[in-house]
Amino acid sequence: MTTVTASANFTELGLIPPLLARLNELEYQQPTPIQEQVISSVLEGRDLIAGANTGSGKTAAFSLPLLQYLYENKSTKSNEGVKGNYVSGLILVPTRELAKQVADSIKSYAVHFNGAVKTVAVFGGVSVNTQMLALRGGTDILVATPGRLLDLISSNAIKLDKVKMLVLDEADRMLSLGFTDEIAEILDLLPSAKQTLLFSATFPEEVTTLTQKLLNNPVEAQLQSADASTVVQRVFTVNKGEKTAVLVHLIQQYQWRQVLIFVNSKNGCNHLADKLAKRDIVAEVFHGDKAQGARNRVLDSFKAGEVDVLIATDIAARGLDIEKLPVVINFDLPRSPADYMHRIGRSGRAGEVGLALSLIDHEDYHHFKVIEKKNKVQLERESVEGFEPNAVVTAALDKPMAKPEGTGKKKRKKKPTDNELK
Repeated sequence: MTTVTASANFTELGLIPPLLARLNELEYQQPTPIQEQVISSVLEGRDLIAGANTGSGKTAAFSLPLLQYLYENKSTKSNEGVKGNYVSGLILVPTRELAKQVADSIKSYAVHFNGAVKTVAVFGGVSVNTQMLALRGGTDILVATPGRLLDLISSNAIKLDKVKMLVLDEADRMLSLGFTDEIAEILDLLPSAKQTLLFSATFPEEVTTLTQKLLNNPVEAQLQSADASTVVQRVFTVNKGEKTAVLVHLIQQYQWRQVLIFVNSKNGCNHLADKLAKRDIVAEVFHGDKAQGARNRVLDSFKAGEVDVLIATDIAARGLDIEKLPVVINFDLPRSPADYMHRIGRSGRAGEVGLALSLIDHEDYHHFKVIEKKNKVQLERESVEGFEPNAVVTAALDKPMAKPEGTGKKKRKKKPTDNELK
């Protein structure tokens, strides 16, 4: 692997005038670290592996060189003869929301191309017929979730034999969601001669295996996993049963413009929203039981500032770009330490300073210690004035973590139950 060096501004990265003009209109002053590291290498045709979370500017890092390649390719007419249900640039993403968001960003960056580069997003939860119509005549860029892409391929709505560039965005998330077989099936349909870019916030064994199989002498770019340096993390210890009261107190005291609250279940979202409503705090919910159109409307309203409080499951922990989101709150702790970083990464994006709060009672304490250990952080335990923890919580703070079962001689490690993981 080759490690790249940084450049000073977008002009020095080698981007063409239509893209530079658009970046200026969008008030992109300087490239983010991931953009500095990879854009030039991608323009040179190099394969890439990048460790970067959403919020780091990675969408522009792969979209801008992809757009430039396709625009110049068309202008030189070297793409003549490619007709029908072709795709030139394929971007695979794990969620519907991320597919829509990436496609919208690409269309925005390409506004000065005057329609020369066509972009389509396809994902489940909406009519496949509408997407098939959009794909008539093919598309230059296709942003897709794996399942819906395979549906369209099986219907002969699209073919992948003309793909020039493949982008795997949030590869770890796609694999953790169970898309391993689907990705393997898609990769088998792609030509061997293509440029491949892989972005992942974490690198578990499955991702490492995929990179070794897929990438050819890639450039490597590694950043901190969630732009953690721009997120102020705080932990409040509370008494059991008082999380809602503390949450209401904080929202009313600080009058946050926007706050994203994470819980661990769909019912938990609805239940908390009902509790807040009784205290005159209007909150919308965002989870998998809501229809795609309803999810889009809720998210658009939250981004526009029409909704102050959004309660979500981990479906919102990855891939959602909410500009200048000031506060994220873990009402429930995530099961995975990695998901903790993805959650708090919704705030503090692209250099903005954000605040991430976690509410923990005595039952959460040991799991939060695991989250800290895995993410190599150590946070002071604080309390909210008027809601100081009682002796039960204080005792939990002082109690050392128990050794996991099965650590004695010749004992097999016991798989933890759901309760033990909480």
